[in-house]
Amino acid sequence: MKKRTEKNNKPIIGILEWFRPGEYDQVKQAIKDLKALNIKCLRTGISWADWYKEETNEWYDWLFKTLHKHVEILPCFHYTPPMLGEESKTSSPPKNLKDYADFIDVMITEYGEYFDWVELWNEPNNQLDYDFTLDYSWYKFSEMIGMAAHWAKKRGKKTLLGGMSPIDPNWLKMMAERGVLEYIDAVGIHGFPEVFDQKWKGWKKEIEDVKEVLKKHNLKKEIWISEVGFSTWNYDEVKQYEEFKKVLQTSVERIYWYSLKDLDPSLSTTGGFHLDEREYHFGLKNNEGKKKLLYKLIEKDGVENIENHKYIEKQYQPIQEKYILITGGAGFVGTNLTAKLLDLGYKVMIYDNLYREGVKENLKWLKNKYRENLFIQIADIREKEVLQNSVNNATAVFHFSAQVAVTTSITNPLEDYQINLSGTFNILECIRKSSHQPPLFFTSTNKVYGNLENLDFKLKKTRYEAVNPEIKNKGISEKQALDFHSPYGCSKGAADQYILDYSKTYGLKTLVFRMSCIYGPHQFGNEDQGWVAHFLISVLKGKEISIFGNGKQVRDILYAEDLVNAFLLALKNIDQLQGEVFNIGGGTENAVSLLEILDKIEKITTITPKINFEDWRRGDQYYYVSNIDKFSKLTGWKPKYNIDEGLEALLNWFKKHRKFTSESALKIKDKKVLI
Repeated sequence: MKKRTEKNNKPIIGILEWFRPGEYDQVKQAIKDLKALNIKCLRTGISWADWYKEETNEWYDWLFKTLHKHVEILPCFHYTPPMLGEESKTSSPPKNLKDYADFIDVMITEYGEYFDWVELWNEPNNQLDYDFTLDYSWYKFSEMIGMAAHWAKKRGKKTLLGGMSPIDPNWLKMMAERGVLEYIDAVGIHGFPEVFDQKWKGWKKEIEDVKEVLKKHNLKKEIWISEVGFSTWNYDEVKQYEEFKKVLQTSVERIYWYSLKDLDPSLSTTGGFHLDEREYHFGLKNNEGKKKLLYKLIEKDGVENIENHKYIEKQYQPIQEKYILITGGAGFVGTNLTAKLLDLGYKVMIYDNLYREGVKENLKWLKNKYRENLFIQIADIREKEVLQNSVNNATAVFHFSAQVAVTTSITNPLEDYQINLSGTFNILECIRKSSHQPPLFFTSTNKVYGNLENLDFKLKKTRYEAVNPEIKNKGISEKQALDFHSPYGCSKGAADQYILDYSKTYGLKTLVFRMSCIYGPHQFGNEDQGWVAHFLISVLKGKEISIFGNGKQVRDILYAEDLVNAFLLALKNIDQLQGEVFNIGGGTENAVSLLEILDKIEKITTITPKINFEDWRRGDQYYYVSNIDKFSKLTGWKPKYNIDEGLEALLNWFKKHRKFTSESALKIKDKKVLI
């Protein structure tokens, strides 16, 4: 374990994670997460109360042995067995104060080979953890901890006094005067700035107050921040990141960040079942395992480089300038539009939560290239106050922020609803409540038309073909009936209907693009989020491609530059186009099946794709090609890139901006090209 020295005057960083008996899978996942984060210290609770339950011994046998292989363990021993307490609850003082020291002795005997430090209780000045109304002035606690600390030292262990929450120098002074600190090696403090600690004085002042008590009593003790964290209950992941950076600047020996994962919403906290929602959202990952911003940053670049992410900015107060607001602005489409607008001299605010893969790289690229006229708002579409402030000075709003995968919507329909429908409603309300009501441009999807089972298609050698001559020649128009076949289709379809209705009911200037398949630069090709780029990247990496169905399903594909030009025309002509919906894609001239696109990719790369066929996905469309006549007639817009030109342009962008480690050199058109 790396030691803190004068030359390396940085605190040792650990993670706090509680485990309930029997949570074997949770422990295994925590070990994986700690490895991914390169964090080797873990603080975890060891319940005295659980020790008396059946089969708990086997649990602790496994827990200590398993954790010890991977991390340095700091066990926090707390929770009185109700049968031994003055009252029948875990926060009660024990009837016989020596029982706690005896428990510590047993744990050192059983598991002492796995740890060097013992933590004596948790948050003793928090009534939920230690009911001091049964022990006014903490006389019983002082005796109990004093005996346990003395015996732990006799057994060769270092001791940490359970962290104060809130930090209370007067309480620590009382412990010092009673001699409790005689056998204590480190004093723990807990801090939750802007969550629970409403009268927070700042880390520097809080720690100085603790140091002053120790100095007055001539006590040389280490100070550990044994619990610190920030709850993202209101979706503010940037604030969690900022609080982590702040605590790293403190002059303490160790810091334990709380925690790896949000609490299971089906369980009760110490304070009660969902009495305080903040308690459920302190994790670096949410309850379903989704990585939050701070986790991603540590995983990618390490704790030591946490200060280097200068592109992450958040504006809690309104910017007093006018700009075009783009939600999801660091995504693939948003990045292309942002770059074009900035090139044309517009000011742009990117509003993005950086959830999707690759968006951080897009944002860094924009930040490096455009030093002026670019405002960055790292926030969630569900942060209503921040969103309102961002809308208030917007001259136009392009709403791209979305959950975009059908498969994700099926596994997590609630989040799909919250982001796509509720998030869009938030945008509409912010615009409606603003003084100037900027126009709104929304990207919907062809999935609002369902699987098109009412249309007839015939199967050709490499593709499906529409039987209806008008659809075959022009594609599917906006007159096609809406038919939602997935939670994603429902959320996006309902959102585009809300947008159209707000134009009718409140007179907002809105426009909906029901988009087909878009591809181009700044796309990272996740399987569900850009299949053309996904196919090309997979071929370049030599990875197998999974095709759901027979591969003969047809889509019209549109190069990103053509889509951006459509957005610019929509912005220019919003007074004539407001309240309308348009199908936007490559049209019939750029319609292609999956098998046909793979054939084209093979020709430009000279690499034969590896293909695996799987069952059809529920609600998949055999054929979808946009009829783009409505928008073309009103604006004069036409796609400029055909499929071959678009694929070539995307491949050239990959050559310049991406690296594929599986093959450093690939033969493309008989030339050696470094990718």
